[in-house]
Amino acid sequence: MITCHLRYIVDPYQLPAFEAYGKLWIRLVEKFGGVHHGYFMPSEGTSNVALAMFSFPSLAAYEEYRERAATDPECQAAFAMNEKDRFIVSYERSFFRPVFEDDRGASRAPSERRTNAVTA
Repeated sequence: MITCHLRYIVDPYQLPAFEAYGKLWIRLVEKFGGVHHGYFMPSEGTSNVALAMFSFPSLAAYEEYRERAATDPECQAAFAMNEKDRFIVSYERSFFRPVFEDDRGASRAPSERRTNAVTA
């Protein structure tokens, strides 16, 4: 699994437009086989930073999503929203892989856990 983390710099005066854009992409990512973890809008503190995270089973699946999104009419309409209104100033895209206590993501029995607290 690979998770894409997006950090946006947004126009703080156009947050409703960015939020509408985000709601479109949640459905679109899922349309192409991803799992969207949501958009996170500014609340307290910095008013121009928003985040989004979504996952695909592999980097290859993510790349296939990108290729398909490039020609999908709904995705093109979502891109056009920002081109018209310019609510996104810039963004950074990073990729992460999840780490779980074991390969299945389930907790191990207490007797199987490591006791060295300095490993984090």
